Amino acid sequence: MPLRLPDGKRLAVSLSPDFDAQSVWIGTFRTSSQSSLSRGEFGAEVGAPRLLDTFERYGIKTTWCVPTHTIQTFPGAVSAVLGHGHEVAAHGVYHEYVPKLELDEERRLMELQLTLHERLLGLRPRGYRSPALDHTDHTLALLDEFGLEWDSSLMGHDFYPYHPRSVTSIDLERGSSFSAPAKLLEFPVSWGLDDFPELELIKGNATQQSNEVLLKRWKDAFDFAYDRCPGGMMTWTLHPQTIGRSYNLLMLERFIEYVIEHEGVWFPTLSEAADAWTESED
Repeated sequence: MPLRLPDGKRLAVSLSPDFDAQSVWIGTFRTSSQSSLSRGEFGAEVGAPRLLDTFERYGIKTTWCVPTHTIQTFPGAVSAVLGHGHEVAAHGVYHEYVPKLELDEERRLMELQLTLHERLLGLRPRGYRSPALDHTDHTLALLDEFGLEWDSSLMGHDFYPYHPRSVTSIDLERGSSFSAPAKLLEFPVSWGLDDFPELELIKGNATQQSNEVLLKRWKDAFDFAYDRCPGGMMTWTLHPQTIGRSYNLLMLERFIEYVIEHEGVWFPTLSEAADAWTESED
């Protein structure tokens, strides 16, 4: 179902950073290596300011999904995000791997991150992105329970928001069953529109995608959505410690310049996009 875009706009584009800093190494990769932690520090102290400067020069506002570990470890960097007029959304406590959480712990961490956002930033986030880009069987119900208006973690669509549902049972011979759709809105993501798995070198898995190959993929995805999905929404997940590296940032800026050559592109925050949603196509 299309969004009600502002007059003259054809496609919404969100270049949404996951401001993980050190938490991705601690929570997901379970390492306290000083080298890995320094990569997170680079993201906060170098990558994030570079990304803010790029967004400022191109007049782009977006949504930064921020673990509360980052808010507490690098408060000045997060304040700069808000100071530049960007939205901050929930993204876990310490970049915990959500699919492995038991219900009680998932609820505790959900409540804790929302409480910390309000106490530390004076704002209750309207939306959430799972640090794992994945859910448990209970995540959607918890997000509804805590009053979140949108999620951006799942991949059931590509260029249109939707009301997500959980798979409640899998029968190999009779197929799968689903929950009722959640009240909240899903802004779908894709590993193909995520810089980290393509561009970040991980010890023991020393593969890195060519920037030119990745740029071509991003352009192709944009071209498809622009030509065939009017009223749609594209969501990139960017990481300051990755996209903020000099060679990657230049690629991002080439991509932005390609996008803005097209008339009718809107760069909303995810909450601004949620406000443009309507349940009717009329």
